[in-house]
Amino acid sequence: MPRQDSAASLLPALPQGARILILRLRSIGDIVLLTPALRLLKRWRPDLLLTVVVEGRFRELLEATADVDEILEPGSGSGWGKVRSRIAAVQDIRKRGFALCVNLHGGPTSAFLARWSGARWKAGFGHFRQRGIYQALIPDARVILNQPSIHTAEHQASAFFHLGLPREEIPPAYLTVSSAAGTWWDEKRRSLGIPQGQEYAVLHPTALYFTKQWASENFAALGNYLEREMGVPVVYACGSGEMAILDRAQQAAGATIRRLESPRLGHFLAALAGARLFVGNDSGPAHMAAALGRPGVVIFSSSSSRIWGPWRPRAPWRVVQNPYDCNPCPGDRCYRYEHPECILSVTFEQVRSAVEEILTQTPPAQR
Repeated sequence: MPRQDSAASLLPALPQGARILILRLRSIGDIVLLTPALRLLKRWRPDLLLTVVVEGRFRELLEATADVDEILEPGSGSGWGKVRSRIAAVQDIRKRGFALCVNLHGGPTSAFLARWSGARWKAGFGHFRQRGIYQALIPDARVILNQPSIHTAEHQASAFFHLGLPREEIPPAYLTVSSAAGTWWDEKRRSLGIPQGQEYAVLHPTALYFTKQWASENFAALGNYLEREMGVPVVYACGSGEMAILDRAQQAAGATIRRLESPRLGHFLAALAGARLFVGNDSGPAHMAAALGRPGVVIFSSSSSRIWGPWRPRAPWRVVQNPYDCNPCPGDRCYRYEHPECILSVTFEQVRSAVEEILTQTPPAQR
């Protein structure tokens, strides 16, 4: 078992072509913000074979990413079916002979996979449960980077810095669209009345918690503004089970809206990749759009935009957020007021102003 002061020798000492297992099961934002660390690893040692374990519903985020050699799933289902699926996942992992397993997730499933991965070395953050699984415990990222606060992209990259990845500037997050997804979107956009070559905007009015969800009526007003005053067609997007939010937006818009409902993530990537503009709440699609190099505006409320904002976007971005002493909070409910004032306080004028600024700043080459 290596000493803690020898953890920095783990990555440099791996043999040529060694396999690394990276556990990052979910969600969209976390997976997108892992891509800078993956890029650093591959730039430093292209010989290393990187396998990332993500839940099946997220695998399309990474399928076209050149820095990922393989994507595995942790198993799914319920009851005994789930148990059998997890065991099968472990068997699949063990036969690959991983030299190192790095757990970035920390939950019980990832701990189970790490424990039984068969990897020669296992590493996880020191605050994780079941610390005994790991030969290398990774300190708090703020200690590693010597910073009072850190972004999620820095948090994930810091784990590899601690294990011996040479320290350097962390690059932007990035995603890649598959050719098949691009073909799908070419056909879909025509069905939505947006011909090839015409600019369009994507509005994403949903979020995990109501405390993070700007009103559908506001998104409708923004959509009408873009369509009628800026001449930019708008596509409203939502995930599975969120269609009612688009229904409310359509009612508030007073006209039929273009709807992209429950697209596969690969297809949604293609839709975002061609957008002139993205506007959405603090949620995964904002990270996707920024990682694709698209201009955008993201509306923050209960979360810290310092920790969860788009990481070094390659196109103009604006965060709209009003300061509250109680920020950040878990966001599952409002812990200070009768209603979530942090999101309710964001005005249409604030968001419209940010949108106008982005549209003005985006040069023709980026349109």
